[in-house]
Amino acid sequence: MATDPEDCDSRWPRRLYRDGSEPDPRFTLANERTFLAWIRTALALMAGGVGIEALNAVTDRPSPFRTALAILLLLAGVLSSATAFTRWMVTERALRRGRPLPAPRLAPVLGYGLGAVGVAACVLLFVTGL
Repeated sequence: MATDPEDCDSRWPRRLYRDGSEPDPRFTLANERTFLAWIRTALALMAGGVGIEALNAVTDRPSPFRTALAILLLLAGVLSSATAFTRWMVTERALRRGRPLPAPRLAPVLGYGLGAVGVAACVLLFVTGL
């Protein structure tokens, strides 16, 4: 796809757009949708962490386990958010260079980590009733 060189220079990050050639716009847009999905995931994780800590604050007996669970969710949200742009940039660079897409390194960490958080939440629910 041919583009105006001035358009390429005005986009940020410039070092990315100066590299390789323009990929099919459908792939670039799919990459952006994936970035936004990671941001949505980060927001959901952080909202879950805040919700658990809010629940902890209104109970008669604040639990350190609930606080730990809330911190884990908040950290997972921060990690997702912090790595989403890097993931987008690495994928965009691979698209522009015509190389294979990078492996999703964060996906197994989040998948297994959130599975462990879910098990901890179930145990906490059965033990405390809240």
